[in-house]
This record gives sequence, structure tokens and C-alpha cells, in this order.
Amino acid sequence: MGKALEGVRILDMTHVQSGPTCTQLLAWFGADVIKVERPGSGDATRGQLRDVPDADSLYFTMLNHNKRSVTLNTKTESGKQIFAKLIEECDVLVENFAPGAIDRMGFPWEKIQEINPRMIYASIKGFGPGPYEDCKVYENIAQSTGGSASTTGFLDGPPTVTGAQIGDSGTGLHLAFGIVTALFHREQSGKGQRVEVAMQDAVLNLCRVKLRDQQRLEHGPLTEYSQFGQGIEFGEATPRAGNDSGGGQPGWILKCKGWETDPNAYVYFITQAAVWGNICDLIGKPEWKEDPDYATPNARLDKIPQIFDTIEEWTKTLGKFEVMAQANPLNIPCGPILSMKELSEEPSLRATGTVVEVDHPTRGKYLTVGNPVKLSESPSDVVRSPLLGEHTDEILKSVIGYGDEEIAAARDEGAI
Repeated sequence: MGKALEGVRILDMTHVQSGPTCTQLLAWFGADVIKVERPGSGDATRGQLRDVPDADSLYFTMLNHNKRSVTLNTKTESGKQIFAKLIEECDVLVENFAPGAIDRMGFPWEKIQEINPRMIYASIKGFGPGPYEDCKVYENIAQSTGGSASTTGFLDGPPTVTGAQIGDSGTGLHLAFGIVTALFHREQSGKGQRVEVAMQDAVLNLCRVKLRDQQRLEHGPLTEYSQFGQGIEFGEATPRAGNDSGGGQPGWILKCKGWETDPNAYVYFITQAAVWGNICDLIGKPEWKEDPDYATPNARLDKIPQIFDTIEEWTKTLGKFEVMAQANPLNIPCGPILSMKELSEEPSLRATGTVVEVDHPTRGKYLTVGNPVKLSESPSDVVRSPLLGEHTDEILKSVIGYGDEEIAAARDEGAI
């Protein structure tokens, strides 16, 4: 079986996290991703948060699997010529530089179109057109400006960023979708086009339920938020909601046995209306099934915190996996809070390729995430990240047709 994107060649001008997330996903599906790096230093993340001396960091290795690395100095004439030839031979150019960086290299979109009319030029920016379009953006800034931070955390605390990289990796995922869509369109039109994703836009898209709640708030209090049951008034903006589920079915994170010493001895528990009777029986409150103060979802709205306090008295008597084992057969939605250690050791995730062990020539074995998207007819594997410039000669020969003399001349000029 062939890989889904076999035959697609990506010119990867990305660095750090958002862009490499995108191009790694395409590489997992079989695209030939040529990562262009600065001679001598390469992607800045090769040396950031380094845990093994003189080896590429996990930050770099976990974002650049299945790629080939070529070093190129586009400030030299030979470098510009090589870059132009790569544009000619590739299907997609992906970059996440500051606005205008590729233009300043001498390759504005108009010139790229002249070189290769079928080229898809994909970019990640911090903001779309508007007052902030020239501002620099990092992960937590994207979370802050995209609506995530203002709606994350507890009502009596400050805005909070999430550990999920929804700004960087989330934007990269959006861009990968845009690229594949543009490739499909090119099959009909024969033309390339520009694809752009702003980090602020991507975060807001992932926070759409909070934008939903902003509009609902104009018509009255958000009754499924636990603050409603506590009699706390709502302001003008969607509030922080702690561990509320946000989906109309009340949910909360509850302590389990051992919580005093284990920071992850917790379970997320949802009091879904359809299985309310099962919940009452499970926690030893069968009388709640008929009690008019508890029998219906509307009757329970002003007592949600107290209900979860009662459920927690039950969960605290059991381990988090024991809670799950008792609740799941009764169709009660719940799930344990899994630590990164637990996830890294979970056999089922290893079996599906969601967590993969990779061998690297300078840092040894390490764990990484594999492709989370599984296709039944298109295999996807994880190949270690490239060393800096590891494939330079190979790419110059096989992709743009350079011979040994041309490669040597480019090297003498400092182009590679």
C-alpha cells in the first residue's frame, strides 16, 4: 500500500513549532518534506531545552520526523539559484517567518508564481489583516488573543493558559488541512494558490463554544455553568468556568482515593441526564431519582456544586480506574486524569502507534507522539528527525540535478 501523500514534495521553510507541526503531519502521510535550514545552526529548536549534550533537543526531534534536511544560505547568489530551483521542483512552500521575510529574500508571491504556477504557498502568521498583523506571536500570546485564556481557569482566579499547544500545534494542524485542500483544488484547476492561517484565528476556532456562550449570555444566564447554581451573577463576557463541561451536561473533576499524595488521583465525571438514575444508585442516593428537587435537569441546576460534592465523597473511596470500571458499564461518562508518565507507559497507545519509541544516532532512544490520524489503506510510520544538513548533497543531486562540481562551488561560496 502506498502512502496517502506519496509524490507530493514540500519545501519546508518553517521553524520552532507551528510550521513544523504542519509539515511533520504531511511527512507522516508520505510527502517528501525538504527542511531548509541555516548552515551551521539550523532550526533554533535544535539547541533549545537540550537535555542531552551535543544532541538535537527533544523539542526539535519530536516536531521534525520523516523529513530531509538541507542547509542553504539564500543571501548568496548560489543559494538564491538553488532556492529558485527548489521552488520549481516542489509542490508546496510552507513558512512561518515574520511578515515579509520571504519577500525580502527576493521571492515575493508573484515571483514564486512565475517560477512555478502550480506552487501552493502556505503561511502561518500571528494575526490576520488588522491592527496587530505585524506583531510577533508565541503560543501563550495566541491563547490569550484567541479567547482561550480569558475563558480558562476558575472564576475567582486569573486567566490561565492551557498545557495543550492550541496556538502553535493547533495552527499547524489547521494549515495542514488548508494545504491538502489546496492540493485537491489544484487537481481540478491546475493552479496553485496562497494558504494562510493566523494563530489568533485558529485558537478562536478551537474556542468556538465560548463564542457560542457569549451570544447566549445576551439572552440570560448560562444555567449549565456552576456559578449559576451558586447565585453568582454573570458579567458581560463569557466567564471562566473551572472544570465545567461546557457541553450542556454538568461535569467536574473529582478527587479519588490517594489524592492527598498523588496530584493526578482524579476523575472527570459527567452527570448526564439520560443516566441520572444509574448515578443515583451508584453513589448510594437512590432517593434522588424521585425527589422533585433532584429528579429533573432543571431542578438540579441550582444544586450542581453540592451534587458533585456528594459524588466526590463516593469517588474518594475508590481509585480513579476503579471509578471508571464501575461507571462505564452503567454508561456514565467519566475518565481518569492521566499523567504524561501514565500515557507514556500505556501499552495500547504503543500498539496503535500513538506513542512511538524512536532511535536517534546522537541522543539514543526517545519517546514521541505518532500520527494521531489513522487511515485504513495508507500506512504511516515515524522516521527519526534529520541531522542538520544530513541530506544536502542528496537533495541537490536528486531534486535539482546538481553534479559534484556544482555542489562544491555552492559550498565554497557558503551557500550550503
